Amino acid sequence: MDLKEIQALIKFVSTSGVDEVEISQKDFKIAIKKNPAQITTAQITTAVAPQPMAIAAPAPVAAAATAAPEAVSAAPAKADNLITIKSPMVGTFYRTPNPDSPAFVNVGDDVKPGKVVCIIEAMKLFNEIESEISGKIVKVLVDNATPVEYDQPLFLVEPA
Repeated sequence: MDLKEIQALIKFVSTSGVDEVEISQKDFKIAIKKNPAQITTAQITTAVAPQPMAIAAPAPVAAAATAAPEAVSAAPAKADNLITIKSPMVGTFYRTPNPDSPAFVNVGDDVKPGKVVCIIEAMKLFNEIESEISGKIVKVLVDNATPVEYDQPLFLVEPA
């Protein structure tokens, strides 16, 4: 089983209602389990969160409404052709392989299919995320060492 198959299996467990998957082959065995403590915490957080967010929502919406026209007017033509590299899993986003190394990619760098753009740590596994497109990195949308959700945009790429 290669890394892409393992990532797909992790993605399946995180998005489906399955709590545990175990696969055994002749000299390979893998078991992926959801942490019940994390599931309970997530349910409590979502149950409590709507009340404060509903009260505080008008102010951020107003601020976002005033900021949005500036962003649109800055680059309306370029925004249409940008492609988003999204997170294939839930985990912690890292731009570098270790704290002393340079980032995998920076704004202005060219990427090709197969080039590692970041690492996402999920369940103590460090998964290299590779670009599936060719182009130039226009914007990094996530800060280093921050949590990311499944399908969360990570990079904006102008296709080549």
